[in-house]
Amino acid sequence: MAASGEDALAAAGWTDADIAWEAKQEQAATLAAEGKVDEAARLWAEALFIARQSFAGDDPRLAAGIANHAFALDRSGDARTARTMFEEALTVWDASGPWRQAIRIERRARSSLYHLRMEARHWETYERTARARLQKFADEGRAAIAALAAGTAAGSRGVARWWPEKPSTYNDSRKLLAAVLLIVRRDEIGTDET
Repeated sequence: MAASGEDALAAAGWTDADIAWEAKQEQAATLAAEGKVDEAARLWAEALFIARQSFAGDDPRLAAGIANHAFALDRSGDARTARTMFEEALTVWDASGPWRQAIRIERRARSSLYHLRMEARHWETYERTARARLQKFADEGRAAIAALAAGTAAGSRGVARWWPEKPSTYNDSRKLLAAVLLIVRRDEIGTDET
């Protein structure tokens, strides 16, 4: 008998909060790209509430949630609170090293015989390479928050990269990728033509 979707998510260590946070961030990113920043701001606030209630204090998704909410506050004219929240987001991000180190690198099905052999014969090298890639993403996430706080568009590849990069499996690395790529970029904000 096949496991239900909920059982598979639970086995992967994903909770309802993990799923809801990601979904709200995705919806907010879509709305922001359409120029509907006020609607996105409501979702960013809801995602931040989930993160504060359910995630550890060193979870990079908490930092991303704080940064996105700070962006919305800054756009609404509350620059003082936004500045404080951007600082908090960077502090949380900088504290996320232990959270990132605890990410489980998992074996996965591959279409390439080369990759299958690499995993089977050289697991330590494979794991080290995977961790180095995740560290690059983590550096990108910090840069994205710093750029958002500075009012610039640089920092990460942004939500436009989330859709093609989004892992099909629910694992720890997906949580990190979501934290990095779902941080809003100022140059991804569209114009509402309604």
